[in-house]
Amino acid sequence: MKQAEVDAGDRDGLTSSEREELAQLRRENRRLREDVEILKRATAFFAKKTR
Repeated sequence: MKQAEVDAGDRDGLTSSEREELAQLRRENRRLREDVEILKRATAFFAKKTR
């Protein structure tokens, strides 16, 4: 009931679509952080190999 009021603009808070977008952005952010970690490890690995 409360979420329907938020979606209708009768209450403050995140709408259902905003909640879904936030969840999607958090998943993407997590995946990108994992990608950065992998790239950092690969960079360190190849830096050792070239010495």
